[in-house]
Amino acid sequence: MKDTCFTCRLVTTACAALCLAAPGCVRRTLTVNTVPQGARVILNDEEIGTSPVQVDFLWYGDYDVILRKDGYRTLRTHQKIDAPWYQIPPMDFFAETLIPVMLHDQQQMSFTLEPAQPIDKAELIQKAGEVRERALFSEE
Repeated sequence: MKDTCFTCRLVTTACAALCLAAPGCVRRTLTVNTVPQGARVILNDEEIGTSPVQVDFLWYGDYDVILRKDGYRTLRTHQKIDAPWYQIPPMDFFAETLIPVMLHDQQQMSFTLEPAQPIDKAELIQKAGEVRERALFSEE
């Protein structure tokens, strides 16, 4: 009976040491793709590259996304990144500290850009004149 308890303690201690010596980790990557490709991608006011682009991220939630490409309308939007089940408390504790394997959460964002509409110069000049007139009359 004494040997069995000793063996159980030894196995338990070895398992605990192994879990602490080889903690797991979670890598989070986000891939942003556009149609057409080659758009500048700005996430939360930080330019991360041209699409398709992959970047590591730290948190889940709402991201401001700005996409710019010559000949296409600038797209400004928000995109939410939802956490997988193993990143929701209290499961995140086990996933990031006790599981001795690397978990890789790969998130995707895809967007279609619209071609820019040509500017009608005559209409632009007319609108500028209207704004000028309103500005002049509002000062009096």
